[in-house]
Amino acid sequence: MGEELLILKNISRHISLTNQEKSYFLSLLKEKKVAKKELILQQQQACKEINFVQTGILRAFHMDITGKESTIMFAVSDWWITDMYCFINQKPAMLNIEALEDSSILQLQKDHLDDLYHKIPKFERFFRIMMQNAYIREQLRTIENLSLPAEERYYNFLQKYPEAVKRIRQKQIASYLGITPEFLSLIKSKQKNSFS
Repeated sequence: MGEELLILKNISRHISLTNQEKSYFLSLLKEKKVAKKELILQQQQACKEINFVQTGILRAFHMDITGKESTIMFAVSDWWITDMYCFINQKPAMLNIEALEDSSILQLQKDHLDDLYHKIPKFERFFRIMMQNAYIREQLRTIENLSLPAEERYYNFLQKYPEAVKRIRQKQIASYLGITPEFLSLIKSKQKNSFS
């Protein structure tokens, strides 16, 4: 596992592990290389893993019955991603998760996570903090979508994903912002003109 240090750094922001605990945790992870456009989760499929992005970018999106996609989140290097509701409750997925570029991820299965909670209880603290932070992010995003103009939402998106914005297609950014790609083009050209 070439980049395992990144996941240990991620975890060490909230809990301290002994070498033995680190080894046990790493033994539960499965490394997976994901090709660009490959889906690691599809709607209605069993959601059995939570994924840590080592390299690349993943996108979680919902597709309605007409085929319209709504992007829920992006996950860049050092981020976690899954369909959290379905993962925790072991329900069929409501989201698709795809790689936007060739990516490397570490996967932790739900039964291994439950085992981890039992054997190393401090992991409950780590995942509780991670889930709280995710909930806060989503709540703030919902409030932004209800109260901020699209230009401000785009500016906030640039702040949130600065290193990834050039690697994500305009259509997917527009889907995340809840606007059309054409309207996003107008925002970008308006922004460009204000800087020139």
